[in-house]
Amino acid sequence: MAFKVKKTKKSKGLRGTTTHGWGARKKHKGSGHRGGFGMAGTGKRADQKKTLINKKYGNKYFGKQGITSKGTKKKKEKVINLRDLVEKFGNKKEIDLSGYKILGDGEVKRALVIKAKEFSKSAREKIEKVGGKCIGLKAKKINKPVIIKEESEKKNTNNSQKNLAEQKSEKAKETESSFEKPITDINKKS
Repeated sequence: MAFKVKKTKKSKGLRGTTTHGWGARKKHKGSGHRGGFGMAGTGKRADQKKTLINKKYGNKYFGKQGITSKGTKKKKEKVINLRDLVEKFGNKKEIDLSGYKILGDGEVKRALVIKAKEFSKSAREKIEKVGGKCIGLKAKKINKPVIIKEESEKKNTNNSQKNLAEQKSEKAKETESSFEKPITDINKKS
């Protein structure tokens, strides 16, 4: 009968080796090609992570948001030139463009009555030169009303101011008189 030879375990022979026979360390982690935990590797060029980020945070994660420069406000006024007016409204004599500002680029050959929010100086001159009318609809700012006090109220306020001035001057005199008292020497014996 043959006796058993005790064989050493494979793991004993692999002590001291980093990967214990699994090749590259990355292969035996059981996490596939994860490329790090959590948000690791989610930099600018991390295309393999973009699906995860889009799922988690949506498309607004990348790129700039909000105000990037304050000096680039767009003009929100609707504007139209005289040239475009003539092309669009050909034979009409009265044109209502209440939301627009009329600019003076182009020529007007016949008299027009134009209602608009605002007119540039050159546009107004060209329209009126041919015999047309410019009707501006821009609302004027209303100043706050000034309240005028009656004369009796003015006199009362003047009197009260005089009384205050008199009271202050009396207090000032009292304090001055208190400083004018003669000072006796401490060294002198009485």
